[in-house]
Amino acid sequence: MQAFWKQQFQSLEIKQLIEVFELMPDVLFWIKDIQGRIVYANKVYVEHIGAKSLKEVHGKTDLDFFPPHLAKQYMHDDESLLKGQLVTDRLEMNITQNSQFAWFSTSKRPLKNEQDHIIGSYGITRHFQKSSHALSSIDALKGPIDFIRQNYSRAITSHQLADLCHLSLSALERRFKKYLGKTPTQFINDVRLENARLKVVETTLPISEIAYASGFSDHSYFTKQFKLVFGIHPSQMREQVLRDRRIQ
Repeated sequence: MQAFWKQQFQSLEIKQLIEVFELMPDVLFWIKDIQGRIVYANKVYVEHIGAKSLKEVHGKTDLDFFPPHLAKQYMHDDESLLKGQLVTDRLEMNITQNSQFAWFSTSKRPLKNEQDHIIGSYGITRHFQKSSHALSSIDALKGPIDFIRQNYSRAITSHQLADLCHLSLSALERRFKKYLGKTPTQFINDVRLENARLKVVETTLPISEIAYASGFSDHSYFTKQFKLVFGIHPSQMREQVLRDRRIQ
C-alpha cells in the first residue's frame, strides 16, 4: 500500500495540486490511506502535531500524535468517511501546541480512485480566526462558550446559559447541536476534563483537588469520566508523564 501511494504522488499533476496547500499558512491538510495512516501532510500540519518533517509522520495514525479522546473522534470520522459520509465546515474546539483552547473549522472527504472505489480520505482544518464563515457561525455561541470557559469550576446549568443568551432551553440545545454536535452539558464536561488534564500533566496538585477545581464535586465520577474520555486514569496519566520526563 505504501508503494502504491508513493507511485501516486510521483504524478506531476497530483504533486502540483497538493503543493498548493503549502501556500496556505493557516490551513492544515492531510491525506490518509484506508487504514487511517497518514500518507501526506503539509508543513503546517506537520508542525501542528509537533513533528519536524513529513518523514516522521508518514505511515502513522492519529493515536501517535493526539490525546486518546481526540484521536478516537478523528478515527470515528475516518470510518464514517469510508462509508461515504462527509464532514463539512464542522466547528471543533481543540487544544493548540501552547495548551490554549482554539476553534477550528474542519472539512473531510473520502478519496476515490478512477474506478470510484474509496481508497482513503483527505481533509483540511482552519483556525476559525482565519475563516470569516466559521467566525460568523461561532458568534452564535460566543456568549455561553465564554461563560463556560471562565466559570467551568463552578456549577453551571443549561438554564443559566439559555438565560444568558436570551434563548429558550430547547433553542440553546439546538444551537449547540447544530454548531458543535453536542449538548451544553456535554460541552461543559469537555471543557472541565480538558482543564483537568492540563492540571494533571502540568502541576503536582492532588488529583482530588484537581477534580474539585475543575468543577467535579464527586471524585469517583471525575475519575470515571476522565478515563472514559482520555483512556487512562488521571493518576496513571501523571505517572506516565513523570516517567517520560525521567527518561528524557
